[in-house]
Amino acid sequence: MMTTTTLAAALPAEYRERLLQHAREVSFDIGARLFDEGRRADRFWIIRTGTVALDLQVPGRRAAVIESLGHGELVGWSWHFPPYLWQMGAETTSPVRAWEFDAEAVRALCAEDPEFGRAVAVWVGRVVAHRLHSARIRLLDLYAPYGSGSTE
Repeated sequence: MMTTTTLAAALPAEYRERLLQHAREVSFDIGARLFDEGRRADRFWIIRTGTVALDLQVPGRRAAVIESLGHGELVGWSWHFPPYLWQMGAETTSPVRAWEFDAEAVRALCAEDPEFGRAVAVWVGRVVAHRLHSARIRLLDLYAPYGSGSTE
């Protein structure tokens, strides 16, 4: 998948290389929980192989899977915005290999170099906008027929 939210499409090569210098390789088995809603967002990942499902807690129901992420995609954006708490949950749906980043270190890089910081902020902003749209569509698919608020 190649969208404007993947690392390769979002950042110029120079900035990708700079960011990847601060990555460490990690792997997760299927069913690994990367993070849960409301917990501290102190890291993020870029998927190399495998898939990760983003989910949203829905009171009185099972967590709703909002989107499935794959190669080159950013897992987690809450690390970039105070109060640095996860807004969704994430779980692997296949074995995953990824690059993991320390959020505080990347925020410091962004502060040191405003152009780099702007590029990262635009990338993360696009990811947030895309995920918000995906969440809206998915929740409408799941729940609109049962509670659309229609008075007819």
